[in-house]
Amino acid sequence: MGLDQLSLAATADGSFTFFSATFQEHFHSNFGAKQEAEQKFILPALSPLPPSRPICLIDFCYGLGYNTAAALEYLAPERQVCLIGLENNLEVPQTAVRDRLISIWQPPTQQILSQLAHHQTYQTEQHDLQLLIGDARQTIQQVPLAWADAIFFDPFSPKRCPQLWTIDLLSLVSDRLKPQGYLVTYSCAAAVRSALHTLGLHFWATQPLGRKAPGTIASWQNDAIPNRSQALSELEQEILTTRAGIPYRDPQLQDPAAVIVQRRQAEQATSKLRSTSNWLKQHLSGKCDP
Repeated sequence: MGLDQLSLAATADGSFTFFSATFQEHFHSNFGAKQEAEQKFILPALSPLPPSRPICLIDFCYGLGYNTAAALEYLAPERQVCLIGLENNLEVPQTAVRDRLISIWQPPTQQILSQLAHHQTYQTEQHDLQLLIGDARQTIQQVPLAWADAIFFDPFSPKRCPQLWTIDLLSLVSDRLKPQGYLVTYSCAAAVRSALHTLGLHFWATQPLGRKAPGTIASWQNDAIPNRSQALSELEQEILTTRAGIPYRDPQLQDPAAVIVQRRQAEQATSKLRSTSNWLKQHLSGKCDP
């Protein structure tokens, strides 16, 4: 099926998602695709923001469009919304529309998702939405700096898709975040959190959904803990100081996954940081994937 072989998968809340043969992962949590969009991304990222002014959003790895749909339904219909979705495989949203997986959303939202899937743009007096198709390492550079009030960062996992979790790409992504905005992701991987820290972002743990591991919400500001989040535990902070906290690197933003993984493994092998395996044995903690 073009860039990927997709198979349909039901989730526990009655919504459907796809399984990617290329990445050997589902696009959403088996606990519930719709709930994941609403509770892991939309509520943490949007609830701390002022409720009235126009809002700009980046949906990084648009996929089936569920994060975009959940955001539109969370926001008041009259709210002015600008959104840029980044997606590598246009067949994913188009197949979601064709197979009526978007029927879990309200009819106006379905119309928007269909328009985006087939024309990559949707414009009204209230909405200015577009999809950028291609490698997100390049398309993110088309987004203006300090543009986004919220970024939904939702690639496949760091182990499966390290090219979208490098400190080099996260630097470009975070540069698109407004000073008072929020970047939210389902991942709590030490390599990701340490990269955010190195880039100067403050971050907190978001509430788990369907598993023990939390997500992460990050911002340039450190005034207060955002809604639906909490400060990192001592163990979550400590693991960042081990070799697990060494970030993925892709200096030219073009290397394949295997090269990026090998580069990180070589850096870990020569690092003077504590061994993560020894640290884990001491603390018997494996909640966050290193």
